[in-house]
Amino acid sequence: MDTDTAVDQPELRRNAIGLREMLFQSVTAMAPGAAIAASIPSGAAFAGGALPLSVLVALVACLFAALSIAELARHLPGAGSVATYTTRGLHPTLGFLVAWGYVFVEALVPTLLFIQLGYTVADTLHAEWNSYPDSLWWPWALLGSVIITVVGYRGVRSSARLGTILGAFEIIVFVALAVMLIVKAGGANTLSVFTTAHTPDAYPGITGVIAGSVYTVLAFGGFEAAAPLAEEAKLPRQTVRRAVVGATIGIGLIYILTTYAAAVFVGPDNFSAFGIEGPQSWAGISRASFGLFWILVFLAVVNSAIANANAGANVSTRTAFALARVGVFPRALRHVHSSFRSPTTAIWTQFVITLVTLPLAFVFTVRDAFYLLATIVVVVIASVYIVVNAACVGFFARVRRDEFNWLRHLVLPLLGMAAFVPALLTAAGIPVFSFVTPLTPPVSYAGIIVGVWMLLGIAYLVYLWTRHRQRVIDTGLVEERL
Repeated sequence: MDTDTAVDQPELRRNAIGLREMLFQSVTAMAPGAAIAASIPSGAAFAGGALPLSVLVALVACLFAALSIAELARHLPGAGSVATYTTRGLHPTLGFLVAWGYVFVEALVPTLLFIQLGYTVADTLHAEWNSYPDSLWWPWALLGSVIITVVGYRGVRSSARLGTILGAFEIIVFVALAVMLIVKAGGANTLSVFTTAHTPDAYPGITGVIAGSVYTVLAFGGFEAAAPLAEEAKLPRQTVRRAVVGATIGIGLIYILTTYAAAVFVGPDNFSAFGIEGPQSWAGISRASFGLFWILVFLAVVNSAIANANAGANVSTRTAFALARVGVFPRALRHVHSSFRSPTTAIWTQFVITLVTLPLAFVFTVRDAFYLLATIVVVVIASVYIVVNAACVGFFARVRRDEFNWLRHLVLPLLGMAAFVPALLTAAGIPVFSFVTPLTPPVSYAGIIVGVWMLLGIAYLVYLWTRHRQRVIDTGLVEERL
C-alpha cells in the first residue's frame, strides 16, 4: 500500500517535538558554528578588540525582536508564523507580503548553506591533498541536499533530532576551543574588550562598536525559526516563546564567550586583523595552537552548514504548507504524508529549488554566489523582523488591548525595529553609514532580485484581493486547539 497519499484534511503531526527540539530548531537556524567562524569575524575590522562588546550590543538588540515574536507566538501559534503575526497585528495585505518574502528567502537558505558546505570541504581537502581539485565542491552540496530531504521527508521528529545532534556538536566544539584559548591566554585575559579601548583608529570609540555590531546582528538571523513548527510542538503557546528567547540568549552568550576568547588570545590591539581565513582565524589559531583540533573546528563548520540548511528547509516547507492550506499557494503544497505527517510536496519542491539554484555558483563564482544569496536573505529577513516588531505593537494595541504593556508591547518592539535598520541598510549597500561600502556585481543584484520578487508578489496580491480576498485574510487564522 502506498502510504504517501493525500489526505482530505491536511494536518501536520501534533505533539511531535518538545522544547529541546524546538530550541535547537532556532539554534541551528542561527548556524552558530558558521557564525562564529565567518559572520562575527567580519566585524573585527571595525570593532577590533572591542568586538565582544559589539556582540553584547547585538545580543540586546536581537533580544528585543525575539521578545516581540515570543509575545505574538503566545497568542498566534501556527505554521504561518511571521505571516500570521503580521496579518493579525497590522493588515492581511502586509501579512501576505511578509509571507511572500519570507518563504522566498527561506527556500534559498539551503542553497546558501550547501554552497558553503561544498566550498569548505573542497577547499580543506585541496589544502591537505593538492591532488583534490578545489573546484570539485558540488558533490558535497548535492550530498547535503539529499540528506536533509530524506530526513525531512521522514517527518519533523527526524529533522528535529538531526538538528539537535548537529547543533549540540558545533556548540561543544567551539565552547571547548574558547575555554582552551582563555586558559592559554593566561594573564592576557582582560575585561577591557568590553569597552571602547581597543577599537581601530579608522573606527574609533562607539563608532567601531556599532559598526561591528551590525555584522554581529546578522549572526543572530534565524532565532525565530522555531515559530513555523508550532503546530508540531507540544504546548506550542509556551514552547515557541521559550525556544525563541532561549535560543537568542543562549547562543548570544556563546557568541560573547567565543569572541572574548579569540580577542584575548590574539590580543585586543591586534584583533582587527582577525578574519575568516589564514593564521588569524578560528581554523588558523586552532591549527597552530592545538594541532589536530582544527579538524573538529572544520567538522563543526560543516556540521553547522547542514544543520542550518535543515532548519531553513523546515521553515520554508512549513510556511509553504500553511499558505497552501488557505489557498494562497498551490493546493498541492498542503499534501502531507499519511504516516510521517510531513509536507512531502513542499519538501520535494524545496529539493528542486536547491538543485535549480546551486548552478549560480557556476554562473558566477562560488564566493560570489554565496554572498549574493546571503545578501538577498539578509535584506528580506531584516525587513521581516522590522515588520513583525510593528505587528507586535499593532496586535496588542488593537486586538489584545486588555493585555497591552507599554514596555513589552511598545518600547521593546520599537527598539527591535531600530536595531535592524542598520543591518538592513548595510546588507542593501545603502551608504548611510561610513563603514558601508557600495556593493559590486553580482552581489549588487540582490536588491534588484528582491525588488522583482516583491513586485510579482504585489501583482499576485492585487489579483487575490480582488478575486479571492478571503484567502489573504485567512493567512491570519490560527487553530484554536493549539
